[in-house]
Amino acid sequence: MDQSGPAIVLVAPQLAENIGTSARAMANFGLADLRLVTPRDGWPSDKARAAASRADHVIDRARVFASPEAAVADLNLVIATTARGRDIGKRVVGPREAATMIRAAEEGGQRAGILFGREKSGLTNDEVALADIILTFPVDPAFSSLNIAQAVLLVAYEYRRAAFDNERAGLAFDDPVGPQASKHDLVGLFGHLEGALDRTGFFRPAERRPSMVLSLRAMLQRGRFTEQEVRTLRGVIAAFERHLPPPRDPSGSADDD
Repeated sequence: MDQSGPAIVLVAPQLAENIGTSARAMANFGLADLRLVTPRDGWPSDKARAAASRADHVIDRARVFASPEAAVADLNLVIATTARGRDIGKRVVGPREAATMIRAAEEGGQRAGILFGREKSGLTNDEVALADIILTFPVDPAFSSLNIAQAVLLVAYEYRRAAFDNERAGLAFDDPVGPQASKHDLVGLFGHLEGALDRTGFFRPAERRPSMVLSLRAMLQRGRFTEQEVRTLRGVIAAFERHLPPPRDPSGSADDD
């Protein structure tokens, strides 16, 4: 079994569909170690497999345990998820901090796991007592109950995100936006556009031309165009220019080109 990533331990899950959707959430973010403690509907489960939406590698590797103690016996760091405050003297962290702690434990050669409780009642005090740390989510206190798969998804997402220097580094595909245009490119665009607008008589009255030019340049710079976008805009301007009268020289006569 691939032992990378924390074990996801579902304690007494009641619905097979919740197991399946939890497995799907795990697969989304590269986790594979699913442990089930006395699932109510038994195991294996066709309903769980269907709900997993092709996360079969997680379903196939899932292991069933008779107790939470057995499920976490090989782990060095155990984190319990709960939305209820408990006076048992354990450190409380959010999902991002928990992910960082799990990564640190793994770098030290330790194995970590996260306990998730029953759909209706969560984990018991005795089950929470097995954990080193309590994990809770920044939910609205007026509606703090999370579906098991939702909670697994949040934890798995933060765990995967913690592996990257920044959020963009872990995206599924590269940003298609090319390199940003240089100031040289932008100045060329300004001159091209302003020259074309001069030929249309856009800058009227003439004394307002300087302020209108400044406004146009400020607007264009806010666009933060790429090199390709500047080339495209200049192509658009050139297309319009083909339908404009030829530029005039300072004396007022038309050019001969």
